[in-house]
Amino acid sequence: MSKNKIAPEQQEEIISILKTRFEKNKTRHADIEWNKVHEKLEANPEKLWSLLEMEKTDGEPDVVGYDKNTNEYIFFDCVAESPKGRRSLCYDRKALDSRKEHKPKNSALDMAEEMGVEILTEEQYRNLQELGNFDTKTSSWITTTPEVRKLGGALFSDFRYDRTFVYHNGAESYYAARGFRGCLKV
Repeated sequence: MSKNKIAPEQQEEIISILKTRFEKNKTRHADIEWNKVHEKLEANPEKLWSLLEMEKTDGEPDVVGYDKNTNEYIFFDCVAESPKGRRSLCYDRKALDSRKEHKPKNSALDMAEEMGVEILTEEQYRNLQELGNFDTKTSSWITTTPEVRKLGGALFSDFRYDRTFVYHNGAESYYAARGFRGCLKV
């Protein structure tokens, strides 16, 4: 199989996982019908590959919305804490390259690109928090504005004290409890 293709049995497996999660968490997508999501998934096998990557890294992707303008279903990582398979990452390649010692294995932006997903924006992260309490013990990198990044920083968020917080840190920093959440549109 080439990089972005998965075998038919893997397609069936990820679709089954997604359907089960979809049915278990209807409050995340009250007005969306599974059969329409399923049709989109089958028509876009390269997106199934990305969803499988999200699943393999413990993200528990689920449908969180539908964009009428683009006719796309929106998937976010909906695992309670930042995905375990995507932690201990600095923010981007520039930050990774700037570290002389104790480099993390990858950066959030590079890993997201490899997976075919985008990291959540601040607005998307806040929308996710409306669906439940996520990152109550961990934190997740979010898209950082060019102005902040130019100054060496990067943004991350978490949920504490019944509210969503957005913080800053040096982009080269990495922590065992900080990862990133992905967004995929199908």
